[in-house]
Amino acid sequence: MFLPVFSPLPHTIDRPPDRLTDSGGDDPVKMVGRPVIRITAISREKVSLYRNRSIMSVQRKRRKTMITGLILAAALAAVAIAVRPGFGRLPRGERLERVRNSPNYRDGQFRNLDPSPLMADGKGRVRGMLEFLFGKKEGVRPDRPVKAVRTDLRALAPDSALAVWFGHSSYLIQTDGRRVLVDPVFLSAAPLSFLNRPFRGADLYRPEDMPDIDCLIITHDHWDHLDRRTVMALKPRIGTVVCPLGVGEHFEYWGFPKERIVELDWHEQAPLGDGFTVRCLPARHFSGRGLRSNQTLWGSFLLQSPSRKIYMSGDGGYGKHFAQIGREFPDIDLAVLENGQYNEAWRYIHTLPGQLAQAAKDLGAREILTVHHSKYALARHRWDEPLKTEAALAADTALHVLRPEIGEAVPLAAPGPAASR
Repeated sequence: MFLPVFSPLPHTIDRPPDRLTDSGGDDPVKMVGRPVIRITAISREKVSLYRNRSIMSVQRKRRKTMITGLILAAALAAVAIAVRPGFGRLPRGERLERVRNSPNYRDGQFRNLDPSPLMADGKGRVRGMLEFLFGKKEGVRPDRPVKAVRTDLRALAPDSALAVWFGHSSYLIQTDGRRVLVDPVFLSAAPLSFLNRPFRGADLYRPEDMPDIDCLIITHDHWDHLDRRTVMALKPRIGTVVCPLGVGEHFEYWGFPKERIVELDWHEQAPLGDGFTVRCLPARHFSGRGLRSNQTLWGSFLLQSPSRKIYMSGDGGYGKHFAQIGREFPDIDLAVLENGQYNEAWRYIHTLPGQLAQAAKDLGAREILTVHHSKYALARHRWDEPLKTEAALAADTALHVLRPEIGEAVPLAAPGPAASR
């Protein structure tokens, strides 16, 4: 079926025609300066097509407006969130001058010893994050509660040498009468806690469970290593805060006295009293709590007590620094190494399973404790893959691997000769 559509065709007539004939061709019809009406027949299908195109055009405009609105709303929300105290504060004043004078700070940011792109596959950080958030993930969280042990930490004999791991990268070291707490995250591992929920059973410990802490060591300022709520709850019971250069700005902003904060660049050291010394050493990673990355340093640490040397790798990919540290400090008693939350695309900034044994052998430590697993799903591998890697590591007769459950107090071996590399 066809529908008539009337469209006037205006004409400017200089001299009107004398005679025109109608459609029948019999009777003359005079037309002077009048528009000619053309009757065009089009199909109903075309009318529907035109109508659909018009609707689609309106819908596209609405979608564009909606997307723009969502982007603006997200930007405003990001700004609103970013002013929350938990984001801390970037270095300023004298601290900023010290940052800028660091040999590890170049072209406006801290750098690794070797080129270390965040995304080795070239996708970019934002795309990688979106793929992680919305991509298919299987087995990244356990189906049942993670095994954990409730230990009365305040009742531990003060002269005992031991380690207690709390899941992910939080652990307590006790040696020579001192307690050292590393990267404690007991309340929130993300700007919004629901974004990074702990596994069931893995969140057994809270700040109030901790004993008095002589030294708090923070390896870098990522949210899963520096939890403002946790350190604020512990603040009255912390003696000294040790952290990489620039990270002290967060603590000062949160009200920690400046004299209680020790900030170190790579290869710097500080005495802690009673025969204790701490050194900041290189790591292969990055930093940042907000929109700007690498404005604070990341690092590994070597804690020297009167009887032991304990190495804490922090987060980071495998690199030449492990062998360099092993040569410089050939008698490491315990090495705490990252094992988990890795991805092939992140191979420069996180240690892969196949690299863990080599890192341990490069260091030549007498005992190995692996961390950065069993509490949060920050990568797309199965949640228990790091435990299998740990088991394979323990099967290597050249290594002595501690394999505690969360909260279990494990004694440290008596000091002695380092493992062979």
